[in-house]
Amino acid sequence: MRILIVEDEKDLNRIITKKLTLEGWICESCFDGEQALAFLESELVFDAVILDVMIPRINGFEVLRRLRSRGINVPVLLLTAKDAISDRVTGLDLGADDYLIKPFAFEELMARLRLITRKSSGVKTNIFTIADLSMDILTKEVSRNGQRINLSAKEFAVLEVMIRNKGIVLSREHIEDRITSIEKESNSNVIDVYIRYLRKKIDDDFEIKLIHTVRGSGYVLRDET
Repeated sequence: MRILIVEDEKDLNRIITKKLTLEGWICESCFDGEQALAFLESELVFDAVILDVMIPRINGFEVLRRLRSRGINVPVLLLTAKDAISDRVTGLDLGADDYLIKPFAFEELMARLRLITRKSSGVKTNIFTIADLSMDILTKEVSRNGQRINLSAKEFAVLEVMIRNKGIVLSREHIEDRITSIEKESNSNVIDVYIRYLRKKIDDDFEIKLIHTVRGSGYVLRDET
């Protein structure tokens, strides 16, 4: 999942980015409101935004107002050093999905991110399943028929995109867009490589195959029994 971190305190921005990257998020960072709008109006697809209120050029409230007025409904978590009720009300009225007051614990930040992304997707759990395959996006545990499967961070990211869209044919470009940073990888068949790795770990030892190729279109995760 990709997240935009809009925070002008560079040390805090770097810390949040590092911690979220370790949790498996694809992170983009910027430091003012103009940069934030440029990111969010680009072709990149974001699953969430961490938006500080007191940022240069265009403040967080105005960024949020413009996003919602343009029909951009990405989940937004506001960060603010202000604890006045009026500031919280303003943010929520403008369309924020939640807010967090500085200083905060990273564990609470993660919990609130999980909450707003679940609400946005309509998903009420951290566990996704298909047939006998289970994936916990919180604990990063994957198993099939009760057998634990160890995946690399990129393998996990590819599988997460597929299982969130199970039954839907996904192009290579769609999958790559959801798991890579703004600099595209030079290897044009990178998704094919990771699909091959996943098949070896998830399908090879099982009679029922879950990862299917749709010639000319891409890949789909589905149970064809």
